[in-house]
Amino acid sequence: GVLEAVEREGFVEKPGATMVWGRDTAPWSWYFRETNRTHPHAYQVWRPRFDQLLLDNARAAGVEVREGCHVSEVLFDGERAIGVRIAGEASGSREERARFVVDASGQAGLIARAQSLRHYDDAFRNLAVYAYHEGAAHLPPPDAGNIFIESTSDGWCWTIPLGGGRNSVGAVVDSARGQRGIAELGTEGFYAAQLALAPRTSALLAGARRVDGPHVARDWSYVAERLTGEAHVLVGDAACFVDPLFSSGVHLALSSAVLAAAYVTTSLRRPEMGAAAAAVYAELYLQQYGHFRELARLFYASNRSVESYFWEARRILGDDAGTPREAFVRAAAGQPPQGYERVVLERGDAPADFAGDVHALESERAARRRAWDAALSGGHPPAALLAAIARPTAGVRVERKPVLEGGEFLWGDVLVSGSRPEGTPISPLVARLLAALDGRGSVAEALEDVVADLPADRAGRMGAPLLTTLGILYVDGVIDGLDAALGVSCEGN
Repeated sequence: GVLEAVEREGFVEKPGATMVWGRDTAPWSWYFRETNRTHPHAYQVWRPRFDQLLLDNARAAGVEVREGCHVSEVLFDGERAIGVRIAGEASGSREERARFVVDASGQAGLIARAQSLRHYDDAFRNLAVYAYHEGAAHLPPPDAGNIFIESTSDGWCWTIPLGGGRNSVGAVVDSARGQRGIAELGTEGFYAAQLALAPRTSALLAGARRVDGPHVARDWSYVAERLTGEAHVLVGDAACFVDPLFSSGVHLALSSAVLAAAYVTTSLRRPEMGAAAAAVYAELYLQQYGHFRELARLFYASNRSVESYFWEARRILGDDAGTPREAFVRAAAGQPPQGYERVVLERGDAPADFAGDVHALESERAARRRAWDAALSGGHPPAALLAAIARPTAGVRVERKPVLEGGEFLWGDVLVSGSRPEGTPISPLVARLLAALDGRGSVAEALEDVVADLPADRAGRMGAPLLTTLGILYVDGVIDGLDAALGVSCEGN
């Protein structure tokens, strides 16, 4: 991969974020290491150099790279993509045929715009005005590499240290208000006015000089109606974009690229799986997009340090019944302290219904975890647990779907629920256990059924792993029927 090249490049390490956001006006920080010990930092990359590293890595892997060209159009035969039209070469415009087209054209969105697939998100009608500065001060250690976000009466400002003495500094405001302000003050005047509303950001820039910009971007939040079609796929910003608040663009671009590569490989190697793999690609990518979207809505709704039109208009979490809210609540409840979602609950003023749902779910999980640990504290499961009749919780089922494995999609088992409609891949052992927990026989009988076909020596070794799996399924609310045996009330208290 490209990780070693990225590490050698010397990009600024980003340990987390520092924010003026939430209940008070004092800056506070959170760190990746608090939730991810394996990867305790990200990188503040300078995009021109980072993109060149990605291109060079592709070339080294055998990809034919053509620079100085411009793809003006994706060519179709009916609904099937068959190639692209290239401009900018010495010979002028020409066509290039392909077995499969990956639209990685970013916000230009060649296919989405040509086919009117792009739907803009009314929840994020924002405008950004941004520039690059040299010589800005850094936050004090250990926050020197953090993004700094400061909420203002008109919106919020960001400051990102990019290395080489360069900082990206921008302001996000309501789109209509921003357009009026730019018309009145000009881009430079409006940019200066927004920075003046952010005293801590202004202090960091006191000794800096602007070297590029300001530039304007607006109405960037959108999602394509469909992400795949015959012999083509949309990735990264060509498919969707949420909001700059969490710097999610590169993350979504890279993760969707991994999924898209598997989808293309599967479609070319096993065309009969193409449609199923396409559906899973869209589900997995849109699940990530939806999570970041709900997270951004939650953050906007939770800021109470500033009272203004911008913030009142964005305190709307819970108004949109069409969002995957249950999944997001469960994701937030599953986060260790100091994840982005947890920070909102602790530092922000989250809407009461959201905070209540999260705390209720956490309380239920905690009660089940305590009960399970107490029951197994003696080293052996109690008779009441083994005699209990368990079954999958309503809405939970096992399905056969394409599963990402080894750079392609293969058929596998996934656990589907209301909170994870895209499904969570599970092993054949877990699938067999869930099938055996059918609400008719006891837990003991289900455990015996799972190992019935295994050699005796292997079956004997499966007792502890099966009990551990059973405990995880119970604590996560995947199976019902064990509360009474474990002394847990119906309300989870």
